[in-house]
Amino acid sequence: MDVLYFAWLRERVGVPKERIETAAATVRELVGELAAKDEWHAAAFSDMAAVRVAVDQELSPLDAPIKGAREVAFFPPMTGG
Repeated sequence: MDVLYFAWLRERVGVPKERIETAAATVRELVGELAAKDEWHAAAFSDMAAVRVAVDQELSPLDAPIKGAREVAFFPPMTGG
C-alpha cells in the first residue's frame, strides 16, 4: 500500500510517499503503526484532529477499513476560497 503525506505532514515525516505492508484493518490502526515507527511519524500524527484521511482518493473516517486499499493519504483540513 502507498501512504501519501501532504503539506506539513510531509515536512514532519520527511518524505512525500512511502510503500508499506501493514496488518492494520482500519485507518486508526494504520496511524498507530505509523506513529510507532519513529519520532517524525509520531510528531506527524500527534494531533489527529488536524489531519484528514483519504482511502483510495475518498475522504474517510479513522474507522474506515483499509483492507485491499491501494493508497491512504494524510493531509491537513482544506479551506475553500
